[in-house]
Amino acid sequence: MPQSSHSPQGLLLTPGAGSDRNHQTLIAIDEGLSVPVHRIDMRSRSVQKAAAIISGAVAEFAESADLEPARVVIGGRSFGGRMCSMAAADGHATAGLVLLSYPLHPPGKPEQLRTDHFDALDVPCLFVSGDRDPFATPDELERATKAIPGPVTHVWLEGARHSPKKHDAEIITAIESWLADLG
Repeated sequence: MPQSSHSPQGLLLTPGAGSDRNHQTLIAIDEGLSVPVHRIDMRSRSVQKAAAIISGAVAEFAESADLEPARVVIGGRSFGGRMCSMAAADGHATAGLVLLSYPLHPPGKPEQLRTDHFDALDVPCLFVSGDRDPFATPDELERATKAIPGPVTHVWLEGARHSPKKHDAEIITAIESWLADLG
C-alpha cells in the first residue's frame, strides 16, 4: 500500500526523568519498529529548553534520515513524553505523539493534573500505560484525554506499573499498529 502524504516517516524518542536515550524500552522500540527511530537525551527539565531540544533533534533527525520534519512522530517515556506533548501543544509540527507511561499527576496527588495543554493537542496521540501506574489510573487518564481534540488511542498493559518492565514486545506492537493506522 502506498504511503499517504501525511503518514509518519520516523519516530523521535525521549527518556523519562533520571534516564537517558539508552533506556531498555527505548532501545527495544528502536530495534523493533519498521520506521526509522532516533533516541535522544533530555538534559533539561525546563519546558522551554526541552521544546528547543526536541525541535532541534527532529530537524537533525529529519535531515540525516531524509525525512520531512512534520512527518516525524515525537514522544517518549514519562517526563520525555510530557515534554513532547507540550512541544506539540506549543506549535511544533508533528505527525503524532507516542506517550509511554504519561505522568498525568504525581503519585498520590491526583489533584495536581498535568493537562493544561491537552486542549491544544490537535494531532493523533497514542498513550501506552500500565493499568497499575501510580501516575495515572486508566479511568483518570481516559477522563483527562477527552480534552484532546486530536484522535486518542489508549493501550493498557495488564499488571504494569510506571516502568512497564517485561512489556516491551506489547509496546512495540502497539506503536507499530498505531503508526500503520496513521499511514
